[in-house]
Amino acid sequence: MNTKYSDLIDQTYYFPQEEFNLDGTQLKFHDIDLMELVKKYGAPLKFTYLPKISQNINRAKGWFKSAIEKHDYQGSYNYCYCTKSSHFEHVLNEALKNDIHIETSSAFDINIVEKLKKAGKISDDRWVICNGFKRDQYIENISRLLNGGHKNCLPIIDNYEELDLLSEKIEGKFQVGIRIASEEEPKFEFYTSRLGIGYKNIVPFYKKQLEENEQVDLRMLHFFINTGIRDTAYYWNELNKCLKVYIALKKICPTLDSLNIGGGFPIKNSLAFDYDYAYMVDEIVNQIKLACEEAHVDVPNIFTEFGSFTVGESGGAIYEVLYQKQQNDREKWNMINSSFITTLPDTWAISKKFVMLAVNRWNDEYERVLLGGLTCDSDDYYNSEQHTNAIYLPKFKKDKPLYIGFFNTGAYQDTIGGYGGLQHCLIPQPKHILIDRDENGELTTRLFSEQQNAEDMLNILGYDRNN
Repeated sequence: MNTKYSDLIDQTYYFPQEEFNLDGTQLKFHDIDLMELVKKYGAPLKFTYLPKISQNINRAKGWFKSAIEKHDYQGSYNYCYCTKSSHFEHVLNEALKNDIHIETSSAFDINIVEKLKKAGKISDDRWVICNGFKRDQYIENISRLLNGGHKNCLPIIDNYEELDLLSEKIEGKFQVGIRIASEEEPKFEFYTSRLGIGYKNIVPFYKKQLEENEQVDLRMLHFFINTGIRDTAYYWNELNKCLKVYIALKKICPTLDSLNIGGGFPIKNSLAFDYDYAYMVDEIVNQIKLACEEAHVDVPNIFTEFGSFTVGESGGAIYEVLYQKQQNDREKWNMINSSFITTLPDTWAISKKFVMLAVNRWNDEYERVLLGGLTCDSDDYYNSEQHTNAIYLPKFKKDKPLYIGFFNTGAYQDTIGGYGGLQHCLIPQPKHILIDRDENGELTTRLFSEQQNAEDMLNILGYDRNN
């Protein structure tokens, strides 16, 4: 019988895959020797494989370039990185190697932009697209950036008050965009996004506050669907509604020349993942061109704001299975040496799935298990995998350490998990490793942060401040 873990994976999926392959009985990820990583740094650990960021940026640029050439599309394509996916300097440094722009979400993002400008990583000709609900500090920071000469800073108007707030602080003429409040799928608990201005209200808003406003030019219409860019009737219907608004505005607003379709490209969450990125890009470009041609208006420059797609597939986490608990005649709990709630919070908060594979012992027999974290919380578990809501791993043996990897975890997990701060049940945040390639293509690793210790947390809690 084919009872080895390697047999299970081979029978269930096409394997090896672009980023995954085996070296004997051990898993490699982008040719990274994961067991060597564990031997050098220990586990648990998190890592970021920096070259994947540039790779995905250039994949997307390639898809849009091909579609624009195919359809003789007369507008340009502009790739923006959505910083809220991961604000870390090493992520921004890698992303900015690729002639991209930045999308911000809140006040302190602007401070990051200013740091990057001072370091020569961002020039004045880079677009800084400012999304999000804007109040005092965000308005102040956007205004400082614009008043300091960064004229390609583009605030996206989210509500009716923001234009006046910005106008009071910004010296001279500036440009803005308007965000459409998209209508959500019926499964949502609400009908319309809390972000932006409703479809029917955008043209009246423009006529009332922008058409005769000599200080402000409308440059961009912003559109984003919470469920992402998917080949569904819902997505294409919402895009069509957005294009109708763009066309109506373009006919009365000569300065409008850009359409921002937001982010939402999915990332690989299973070895069975299948998504035709090139087709989706081709069809988006085609739909925009057809709608504009029919209405006899110029096509817009296209902006995207990919966050998870940019950084998500660069990240991973490796844990050791510490112990197995047989809780009844059917359920075996493999306990990891960390916490899912703190290190991969989306697994707990939104039941998100990541690619999960054994790192070693692929020639051992497998068993069905449940995965639990270390916190005293009943929700600290990883509840399913791609095998029809089951998790299969090599059999637990006390004398044969088992390591498991979660992959494509690079977006949101560190910030949502409170990087560098308190962790649930005071389970320490694991060490973080940065992986890169040198000028010869050889892999390099360096420690970005150590595992938290007791002093770190006690200081945050106030115990050491008066000593």
